[in-house]
Amino acid sequence: MEHRINASDILPAQLQEINLLLGLDKKTALVDCDGNRTEIPDAIFQLLRTVVAKMKQGESLVLLPENETFTTQAAANFLGVSRQHLVNLLEKGNIPFHKVGSHRRIYFKDLKSYALQRDKERGKALDDLFDEIEKSGKYNADYKGDDS
Repeated sequence: MEHRINASDILPAQLQEINLLLGLDKKTALVDCDGNRTEIPDAIFQLLRTVVAKMKQGESLVLLPENETFTTQAAANFLGVSRQHLVNLLEKGNIPFHKVGSHRRIYFKDLKSYALQRDKERGKALDDLFDEIEKSGKYNADYKGDDS
């Protein structure tokens, strides 16, 4: 199964149908070619609306199950770090991994978990730094900067 949906694959005539979908707020359902109707749970409908809205904005989407495995290079790319830095994180136990033969593999759910925790820690560090600057009296909220 292809995991990438390119927004450019949407034909102009289909954009009108997308606009209709985005305007729906009633209970929706899938109807197959035989007319069998299956109601869509609200959470799935909201997800589909988000996907469609992103595609309408010209964004491409990649759909991955949480148990998808990444190579160390793909995981490093996802996190925006070097492969060696990622390997160091794995070896320190910061991110769980398993081996397939001699190759390390990382589950997408573990990468997401690490990224969320990392971002939370970064946010706290920035908040703490701002608090220190503010306490020192060096923060000037009225500063406009120099445009020259």
